[in-house]
Parts: sequence; C-alpha cells; structure tokens
Amino acid sequence: MSSAALHDDLSLPFQIEQCDTRGRLVRLGPALDRMLARHDYPEPVSHLLAEATALVATMAAALKFDGIFSMQAKGDGPVSTLVADYRTPGHLRAYASYNAEQLDALALGPGATATLVPLLLGGGYLAFTIDPQGPDMERYQGIVDLSGATLADAAHAYFAQSEQLNARVVLGASHRKGADGRKHWRAGGILLQQLPLQPGGLSSEDRTFAWEKVTALLGTAKADELTDPALGHNELLFRLFHEDGVRVYETSPLADHCTCSKDKVRGILSTFSPEEITEMTTPDGLISVTCQFCSDTYSFPAASVKG
Repeated sequence: MSSAALHDDLSLPFQIEQCDTRGRLVRLGPALDRMLARHDYPEPVSHLLAEATALVATMAAALKFDGIFSMQAKGDGPVSTLVADYRTPGHLRAYASYNAEQLDALALGPGATATLVPLLLGGGYLAFTIDPQGPDMERYQGIVDLSGATLADAAHAYFAQSEQLNARVVLGASHRKGADGRKHWRAGGILLQQLPLQPGGLSSEDRTFAWEKVTALLGTAKADELTDPALGHNELLFRLFHEDGVRVYETSPLADHCTCSKDKVRGILSTFSPEEITEMTTPDGLISVTCQFCSDTYSFPAASVKG
C-alpha cells in the first residue's frame, strides 16, 4: 500500500487481514472547520465538539445503514449539551451549549485537552441513537454514564454494553493558525472492530492475541498523526498496521450539511399556541429563530405563523 496525498473530509474502510479485524478511518478538515467557525466557541469547547463529530462519523460510517446516527452528551459541567449527528450518505452537523462564566472559572490553558470530558461535561450521560429510514425500521438508543477522561473512553463503555464484537476507537483534534489569523480545525478517528468468528479461520486463542496486538498498535496513534494534513490516510494506516496486511477500500465523502429550512421552522412555529407566539414576537412584529447547528436565522411576520 503506497502513500497517497491526503484528501480531506472522508471516510475510509479498511481490513487488517491477518487479524480478523476491520476498521474505519475518518479525516475531517474544511467541513469541520466551517461548522465550528459559525459559532466561535472557546478552544476547549471546539476541541471537544471536533472529537465528537469525528466519533459520530467514524461509528456511523461502519454501520452500513440509511438514516441518522446521533450522539448526545448531557452533563452538569460548563458544557451542558454536546450534540453531533451523521445523516447518510455522509452529512454532518454538531453544536454545543455552554456556560461562559463557568468555563472561564476553570482557567484552562491553551491546548488543555487531556481531561476535557470530566472538566467540561462533569457527570451525566452519553446517548447514541440509530434512527434508520424505511418502513418497519425501529429506532435504537444506547445510553451510558459519562466515564473516563475522553470521549473515546465513553465510547468504549458504550461498546462494552452494546456490541457483541470487540471494538476500539482513537480520536484526535487540533487547530492551526491560517494566513487569515484564524484557528482552522481538523479532526480524525480510527475505529477497529473484530470480525465474527469464521469456520476455518483463526482459533479463539489466536484471535485474542491478534486483537490485543492491533489495539495496542491503535493506541500508538497520536492526535497529531490523525490530524496532520501532510500525512496521507493510506500512509497513516500503513504506518500502524503494515505488518499484518492492510487492505483499503474506496473512500466516501463527508460534508458539512444542516437540514434546517425556512419551511421546517415555519412548521415548528405553527405548533405553538397564540399566547406563545405573542411572547416570541418582537416589537416590530417579527419572530426570529436561529438554528442551533448552523446559526442561520429565519425571520417571519408573527401574523404569518399564527394558527
């Protein structure tokens, strides 16, 4: 497998053939940067949301389904809500709610990332939801307590509770100052999943050894490798797993895409009572609604939405 120039905003499936393991690599660049730039979050919040977006993209792309896969973290720390979702065929969006005064009180220095989950989210829960499209398709949700220092730690608790097969993930996020003087964000993630036991394949003992080996190698992946724009995705996988034969497949694109629209917002407003509409109306007779995900604002004459 030869090194290739990095293409941003992609999901790359691969297989480690000698270890009964499949995987998914995600690299996020401009799409993630646009999402975060709309909100001007403080650096620690941007870092956590960047990793959350990479986590959702990495897990959803491995599910092979049509629909929505979402992650929501709720906590009692300075960041009360963290949401990221993936919609097939690869549309991403995310947002965070935080208390600026509580965040300032933490006095986190630049680059403080080691324990963002307990510092920013505190105690709470992490929910993963699969909402498939199509008739007779059931919605599934798994909820775990927020535990560990990182989102990867919390994801491992979810895997242990919800997955029949072993799974492991690493995440990374970073920013670089651009020529415009602004911080530009990147993120990456790698998910490994052990394949089902196959007749004539590795023995149980060999599978255990192989899984321990690939997860140990995965643990050597650093955040700066996951996000380095000069390090190609094939080169990164080769660096980690070349001894056991890495086979890569076709990449699929990931994109920054919000589903809000003026018609959808108008439809939501039409469900409110006349009294609630009056409370939301400004002195100039308008109702304005700002999307939490993309920060687009929609304004309507109050009379046009009164039922």
